[in-house]
Amino acid sequence: MAQDKVFPMTEEGKEKLEQELEYLKTVKRKEVVERIKIARSFGDLSENSEYDSAKEEQAFVEGRITTLENMIRNAKIIVEDGSNAGVVSLGKTITFIELPDGEEETYTIVGSAEANPLDGKISNDSPIAKSLLGRKIGDEVTVQIPAGEMRVKITSVQ
Repeated sequence: MAQDKVFPMTEEGKEKLEQELEYLKTVKRKEVVERIKIARSFGDLSENSEYDSAKEEQAFVEGRITTLENMIRNAKIIVEDGSNAGVVSLGKTITFIELPDGEEETYTIVGSAEANPLDGKISNDSPIAKSLLGRKIGDEVTVQIPAGEMRVKITSVQ
């Protein structure tokens, strides 16, 4: 039997997934069923684009529900116990400067389930996070990115 993938995440990230799951099950699912019912009333289903669209949305919603249930069931909550202070690890917020220009960036390293780069949360599977994990304040690190290489210096780990 295959081992289920573990999804590391913060407690906040798990709560957001649970809220999305609840919304999909209680609100969105009912909306889609109603759309299907209305589309069926239009008659011939073979040329009914509203029906096809509603069925596609239903498949998407059901797939997302299954995915969320799996992620929540296999969630591993990131707990910060104070050990490894100053060391980059999952759940910590990292500030670094790009070398040589000194542009400062701050990210929180989270599991892939709650990653959102526009919100400052990057996946532990991202090239930047992989390069920084286990490093300390003051370390200079070369990060392999799609555009080549980027050198950074870690200035803060919280």
